[in-house]
Amino acid sequence: MAVVHRRKATAQHHPSLALADAAMWPCVLIVITLILFCSLHDEPAEGAVMRGPKFSDRPCDEFYVVSEGETLHSISDKCHDSFILEENPHIHDPDDVFPGLVIKITQTIN
Repeated sequence: MAVVHRRKATAQHHPSLALADAAMWPCVLIVITLILFCSLHDEPAEGAVMRGPKFSDRPCDEFYVVSEGETLHSISDKCHDSFILEENPHIHDPDDVFPGLVIKITQTIN
């Protein structure tokens, strides 16, 4: 009986494998680029806290994030809301306001 040795198919022996190998890497790079591009969107995710220039254009929305050096009095003047303590029962001490604290604002325009 004759023993037939089978060689492993390589790109050197089959042109179709060489073509597939050559086309694989650009496709991988395109997929990685698309994944990175899609992860760099401008809109915040649902429930995300807005910060920076987008938020400073509308400083007195319904929810306000306290910045460094602000007091309830300065926020009240800035946002025209004199009932901040009544609307925010989680604030027990008006002097205990810190950066990052989220408060509810109800603007009253005279």
